[in-house]
Parts: sequence; structure tokens; C-alpha cells
Amino acid sequence: MEHFKKAEKFKSYFKNGTKNDNEVGYVEREDFINQEVDKKNAKENVVDNNEIEKYGKINEIKVEKNNPKGNIYYLNIIGQIEGHMQLSENTKTTKYEHVIPQLVGVSQDKTIDGVLIILNTVGGDVEAGLAISELIANIGKPTVSLILGGAHSIGIPLAVSTSHSFIAESATMIIHPVRLNGTVTGSPQTYEYFNKIQERIVRFIESHSNIKEKRINELMFDTTKLLSDVGSLLIGEEAVKEKIINDIGGLNDAVNKLYELIDVDRKNKKRETK
Repeated sequence: MEHFKKAEKFKSYFKNGTKNDNEVGYVEREDFINQEVDKKNAKENVVDNNEIEKYGKINEIKVEKNNPKGNIYYLNIIGQIEGHMQLSENTKTTKYEHVIPQLVGVSQDKTIDGVLIILNTVGGDVEAGLAISELIANIGKPTVSLILGGAHSIGIPLAVSTSHSFIAESATMIIHPVRLNGTVTGSPQTYEYFNKIQERIVRFIESHSNIKEKRINELMFDTTKLLSDVGSLLIGEEAVKEKIINDIGGLNDAVNKLYELIDVDRKNKKRETK
């Protein structure tokens, strides 16, 4: 930093056409000044990258503004949904304290017309997942979800919380009972607690998709689909046949559907203002 200050001072000497040759420690060439500036900028860029890694800002991606079809906000939900407990640094996570402010901002931003949510999650914290799902479902703008890789456990409510949902043909969904540390059984009080949480999840999935509660529970407690576990694995088309997800599709399908929903939303708003 001291060299940088000296370099800046010496730069002014060049501009004034004067230079004190007797001052010790000042750089002798202006190209060295530029090197110092480059070092400072590089250091600032490192800080910015650290901020992205620390605060999850990399999850926030927007397309260019003034798109005639509609300005889309992209949100990635990847890895494990992190809730009140901080997970290991080696675990790829989506932190709910990062996602919630983003969604609140989107709901208030009049320049954003729709939201596309890309999912590849193994599930995670139930309350955090439901909180994000509720915000998406009530954001007040057209929304579309696309499952790539998988949307397991609490990732299912996240997937169905949008106006329309897609799943890639190769993507999977695992639906299973709520558990703690891989177990389901425990004291009667613990069982009742888990049962209440499970009811919340089932009700949310049923109210935001076309599958019925009875069928959700059948899939959730199936003992024939998963090895040494209870639940069901659904691959692509199976999730659509079970009426959890609306359609099979990829990125292009999801974007086009969102533009379609944005167009309908715009027409509805015009009618309301007349």
C-alpha cells in the first residue's frame, strides 16, 4: 500500500512536468505505477470472488433487461438445503438465508416478469425447504421449475411450488418419510412430531400438484422401490405419470413455457387496469 501511495504521488509529478530527484523510494517509471494499480485491482477481484463464495451470490443470475418477451430471473437450488444448522464446508449447499432475500427482492422488482428455478438437490432441512417453497408459490409472478439431476425429499415441494414444473428425462425424484439421521422410529412423541412435519409436506405437494394425498403416502411408504429403505424412486416420465411434475422437458422447454406464462400474466394485468 505504501508503494502504491508513492506511485500515485509520482504520477502527479509526471502530469505537472516536475519531479524531485532527491526523494528516496519513489518509483522511476510510470509503467511500474500501472503495475501497482493492476495489483490493487487484482486484490479487489479476489475479495469479490470470496464474497460470492461466502454469501452465495453466484446463485443469483439474471438475463439482460428489456427483453420484449419478458425479463427472467434465474435461481439455482443445488446441493443440500441448509437450514438452521451450518453444514460442512465440503458439502455443496443452498442456504435459505441467501435465497429468501433474493425471492423477496424479486417479488418487489417490477422489472422482473418471471422466475426460472433450476433444481438439482438431495433435499435437506425441512423447515427451510418449506419456507422457500411457500415464498416461491406466493411470489406473485409466473414461475417455472426445471429438475436436472434430481430433486429428492424436501426438493419435491420446491419443484412443485412453481406455476409449471418440468423434469429432465434422466432426472430422478426420491420421495420418502421424514427422518432424523437416517431413522424413522423413536419414542411416541418423536413419532408424532415427525408425523406432523410429514403432513405439512404431503399437504403442500398435494395442493401444488395433481397427485392425491393417498398416492403420496403410498409412494412414501413403499418398501419395494428402495434398497434397505422406505420410499420410491421416480425417474423422469414416472414423476409425470404420478402427476407430481407437469411435463418432461429441458431448458428450452422451461424458458418457452415461462415466456408463455408471462404473456398471459401481462394480458390479465391489462384487463384488470381497463
